[in-house]
Amino acid sequence: MTHRTAATRYARALIEVAVKERADLSQIESQLPDFAALVSSHSNLQQALLNPAVPAPRKRAAIAELAAHAKLQPVLSKLLVLLAERDRLVLLPDVVNAYRERLQVIQNVVRAEVTTAAALAPERAQQIERSLASATGRTVHLSTRVDPAIVGGLVTKIGSMVYDGSV
Repeated sequence: MTHRTAATRYARALIEVAVKERADLSQIESQLPDFAALVSSHSNLQQALLNPAVPAPRKRAAIAELAAHAKLQPVLSKLLVLLAERDRLVLLPDVVNAYRERLQVIQNVVRAEVTTAAALAPERAQQIERSLASATGRTVHLSTRVDPAIVGGLVTKIGSMVYDGSV
């Protein structure tokens, strides 16, 4: 099983349990990447938690202590302890991404990227965002990009679909 597949399963389980226990999904969305950043920003901590030679009970104790100090949601703390017990903390960055993707599906949100030849005015970007929301029936989070290779028009990417209206 690949890391991505395993991370997706853990993220799905986290959301299912969080919904069942009525936990705050958006708070988990902010706490999970913060915890992953904490681990990756301290090299000694990262080495200890990701080293297969360190016994799982010691990793579990360290994660439990960190989660208590960080005042994480109980559901998230349980997941992190479970990852430590199973020596799967290496999956943490992938779990963060999978959780965000899964949460966007639940919240009916889609990310769109618009590429143009020149920077869009904020009101024009909002107009495009509203049009895409109307067309997709979902809430759209729009990001814009400038590509000088485009002469005119725009290229819109929604998920894996690309709509090229450029010259």
